[in-house]
Amino acid sequence: MISRAVGLVKSITKETKDITQVIVEVAGNDYPAVNFNEITGTVSTGDKVLLNTTAVELNLGTGGSHFVMANLTVPVDSRQIAAEPGHIMKIRYTPNQIKVLSVEEQDSPYHDVMKDFRSLDNTPVVCCSLHSMLPAAAAAVKSYEKNLKVVYVMTDGAALPIGLSRLVKKLKTKGLIDGTVTAGHAFGGDFEAVNIYSGLAAARAVLGADVIIAGMGPGIVGTGTPLGFSGIEQAGIIHAAEALEGRPIAVLRLSFADARERHFGLSHHTRTTLAKAVLIPVYVSLPQIDEKKQNFIIRQMQESGITSKHKIVLEDGKPGLEFLEFHHIKVTTMGRSVLEEPEFFLAASSAGRTAAKIATGGEIEFWEEKNQLT
Repeated sequence: MISRAVGLVKSITKETKDITQVIVEVAGNDYPAVNFNEITGTVSTGDKVLLNTTAVELNLGTGGSHFVMANLTVPVDSRQIAAEPGHIMKIRYTPNQIKVLSVEEQDSPYHDVMKDFRSLDNTPVVCCSLHSMLPAAAAAVKSYEKNLKVVYVMTDGAALPIGLSRLVKKLKTKGLIDGTVTAGHAFGGDFEAVNIYSGLAAARAVLGADVIIAGMGPGIVGTGTPLGFSGIEQAGIIHAAEALEGRPIAVLRLSFADARERHFGLSHHTRTTLAKAVLIPVYVSLPQIDEKKQNFIIRQMQESGITSKHKIVLEDGKPGLEFLEFHHIKVTTMGRSVLEEPEFFLAASSAGRTAAKIATGGEIEFWEEKNQLT
């Protein structure tokens, strides 16, 4: 069920093409609220709005804000909606379903390109399980070869509007990613795609990607059970990249700062995904870190069967993090910075660097099972 309330827009705190952040008054109290312009149209000071207040009432992390469901003062003009191109609905069969022009549909100028697509032609695809892996992976590619074109394909595994990601805006502004595709029910990218397969195809055939980074937007769901986490979609991304003749590279989720035992070292999310859900051998990028910690992670991979199933690549992740620092891009994961959680970001950066080497024909160093620890 949705908790709702009517509020009054008191002020606008930030406005972009995709999102308007406002302060609303509800029952005499002020709250921050988010308006998605593509769904509910524009809002102005003094407008009466219908709000979804569920997340705030449940004290969820994505909650700190209400979400505008409708502008009761200035409803969206249905004639304007009808005039806009596109016939594909996202967030289908919900009150917030939105019409988009997908890159594949007949009205798209790229319909024939997509119809004729056959292969990714060994394009490396960095397959992420968290949105916070994106910046380090992209920075690592550009730090290795600045002319490589990086395209981000955002899945619908977490936040659906790409406009919610401040990271994507920064990365595009700084030139660390060159284009975006929103796949499935995600929306708001430079191009829209119906699913992850056509999203990857569009990244290569339409945007000309040399390296593709694919993964969910902001937010992740976990339940503390072996299979109940949204990051398991990493397996589906890997399979899609392989099926389209790309070169999938899996990003490890590492942490030595997370107090939860299941996430310590190599997260159980990664262990479950790579050991059980992924059905094919793929490149898994292991960053060069403190020897004791690296050996701990290798033992975890051995115990779960990852080392015998996949190809482990050893790579230096530091250049990507240095590139982020050079561009003054601050990143966090689960509220922790690079200084607090270096291994997490080094893992993402090492995967990006591996992808850049594949794209340019660089030499890759593999960890061999014969080096098994005792």
